[in-house]
Amino acid sequence: MSTESPHTGGTLYIVPTPIGNLQDITLRALEILRSVDLILAEDTRNSVRLLNHFQINKPITPYHQHNEHSVVNHLVNQLQGGKSMAMVSDAGTPGISDPAFLLVRACIKEGVKVECLPGATAFVPALVNSGLPTNRFCFEGFLPVKKGRQTMLKKLAVEERTIVLYESPHRLVKALEELVQFFGADRKAAVCRELSKLHEENARGTLQELLTYFSSKEVKGEIVLVIAGTEE
Repeated sequence: MSTESPHTGGTLYIVPTPIGNLQDITLRALEILRSVDLILAEDTRNSVRLLNHFQINKPITPYHQHNEHSVVNHLVNQLQGGKSMAMVSDAGTPGISDPAFLLVRACIKEGVKVECLPGATAFVPALVNSGLPTNRFCFEGFLPVKKGRQTMLKKLAVEERTIVLYESPHRLVKALEELVQFFGADRKAAVCRELSKLHEENARGTLQELLTYFSSKEVKGEIVLVIAGTEE
């Protein structure tokens, strides 16, 4: 068990950003982004567009899965020295299928204050909008692309809770084919894409119906798959 201990130095803020509609950013998120010494961004090009939209001019540096191991100690040292930082991902809440965990863990270990703001994340609106039970669910993020994928699908096929997954548009049809194979064609599900954007789509039906539908069209946008748990 651990409890909050006295903190020294600056603060690391985990700042959710809109998953589509820029008006979904919170007033507090804007306040934090304007006040910190440095912004850590998964992709600085995407984040600069967001910052420019809200007329925020702050130093920004990359923090992503390819450099997080090499920069984490340096960032913790800066935080201990009194700098305040905000971490943002391309969309949604950092740490949810995006980088954040390593730095948060290191900050906690070294007594650096961490605050996570509430805000946008894709799987919550998809889950609620799916029409499937929301009282109990499991979030698995992105399934393994190759190694361990079938093992995970077999395990999830007998899961009784509603299942929430992320998937990329170019792998959606293949994923639905695999879900039909492991879960059965009649399992209820929803495919939610482009959430909060102009062309938002929430398709609901059986896995077979969704496979047939998406096999006949070009798929774009970030995707959340919501699948009913087994009733057996």
